[in-house]
Amino acid sequence: MKTMIIGIAGGTGSGKSTFTNRLKAEFGDEIAVVYHDNYYRRQDDVPFEERKKVNYDHPDSLETDLLVEHLKKLKRGEAVECPVYDYSQHNRSDRVVRIEPRPIILAEGILLLADPKLRELIDIKIFVEADADERIIRRIMRDVKERGRDLDNIVTQYLTTVKPMHYLYVEPTRALADVIINSGKNDVAFDIVRSKIRLMLQQMKEETALQQEDKNKI
Repeated sequence: MKTMIIGIAGGTGSGKSTFTNRLKAEFGDEIAVVYHDNYYRRQDDVPFEERKKVNYDHPDSLETDLLVEHLKKLKRGEAVECPVYDYSQHNRSDRVVRIEPRPIILAEGILLLADPKLRELIDIKIFVEADADERIIRRIMRDVKERGRDLDNIVTQYLTTVKPMHYLYVEPTRALADVIINSGKNDVAFDIVRSKIRLMLQQMKEETALQQEDKNKI
């Protein structure tokens, strides 16, 4: 099975997950999603209070080599056991999620385009951008409601690591993208990407049918 990988990057709160979830809802089982966030390194030997202070927006905080290995396996048609990150504990959990190979793999993360090994695997690179004020408001709402964080911790983390790391590592990858989208709710951009995926899926089906015909002739 031929597999295409679409990378969706952008700053925190830019709308990456919204855009990713819309595509997943549109194509269902023809798409699998892999989140770079789930590959934050284990910190079992680090006290909780110290884990709260770690710079999670620096590339070194992520086990990107493992993500590269998993994407290569998915491209080869092999299933992977994806780690699951626990945001409330600032640590990787003991759970894993099995991800089956699909024609289209969506990989999402703020630093997805910062690593050259990852970029080499990605067939279409998308960068989702949004106004900085909008991004911090969305992050506060998400982290309070979904990740069990307190407001003081969110603001401190944003000012000390998230904001400076965005301009150092995330924003520069905008120039590496094939497609730049203003907001994950941009309907025009969504229609364009959706049409591209439909075309790729149709081409894959036609190639598979031709290959099957060739086998039947032998």
